[in-house]
Amino acid sequence: MSSTQQQVKHGATIDAGCDAALDLVAAVEGWPQFDRTAVHAERLRATERGELIQHWSLSGDSAVRTWRVLRRVDRAARRITFEQEEAEPPATGIRGEWVFTEVAPNRTEVELRHYVDAPADADLGPLLKGITQDGQGQLDLLREAAERQAERDELVLSFADPLFVAGSVEDAYDYLYRADLWPERIPHVAALVLSEEVPNIQFFDMDTMSSGASARTRSVRICLPPHLIVYKQITPPPLLDAHTGHWRFTETPEGVIAEARHTVTIKRSALSLLGDGTTVADARRYLRRLLSANSMSNLRLAKTFAEERAGV
Repeated sequence: MSSTQQQVKHGATIDAGCDAALDLVAAVEGWPQFDRTAVHAERLRATERGELIQHWSLSGDSAVRTWRVLRRVDRAARRITFEQEEAEPPATGIRGEWVFTEVAPNRTEVELRHYVDAPADADLGPLLKGITQDGQGQLDLLREAAERQAERDELVLSFADPLFVAGSVEDAYDYLYRADLWPERIPHVAALVLSEEVPNIQFFDMDTMSSGASARTRSVRICLPPHLIVYKQITPPPLLDAHTGHWRFTETPEGVIAEARHTVTIKRSALSLLGDGTTVADARRYLRRLLSANSMSNLRLAKTFAEERAGV
């Protein structure tokens, strides 16, 4: 059977340094913070051909799609190449590359290229349309993130809180995995409606109470038992442009280190919600205190649950 190859190319000029733009693309774990559809990226293993990365991305507000990419970062050549492990039909292969060219100090030309292999008689129209839309969207997001790097450094707050648990990793994980039981178990959760149509992919709408005020958020979680639960708020609270994080469970000879991580992007236009004259620094201190208090409370509850089951 004869075959054909289609090429899809996109380009953008970005007012940022070449290395800075490349670093943003290379750091796949950071994309969920500024790409609304990106949920999580996990480096699975390194091979002679590069590193294998699994991506999870939103499809609408109630479904997640996942795929694996073999990627190689060549910083000397300022190039990142990638190939999908399993091409989306009717394609038989999809690969591509990011190419970064410095055209002036702090000005970079970025080209994103896709190469799609398929049978000669395949209808690639819908697939190529999707690649075109996604490619242009990625370049637009990259431009905004790179050109606003200094502002993002000010507005993005990221921290992790650990807690030792003298119990099993399975019990600690299960307590936080069972979000459907949170209204019964966690005091600041007033209500939660959860759906898990695909195993370990959870969506839920949650009402919380804090300082006498209520808030509703919608979240998606990628559950990788028994060591990691990654989450992203699809509709974050009014003060935030983005909120991502994880619950990580690391086994030790003595028990488990349970870690809660938050990464939030403060919405500058919403600072007045905390009172007139509120600064970004004020909001960072407020969020660090509030989010840490909530997540540590949850971790202590998980600790009690796991240790009671362990007879400690």
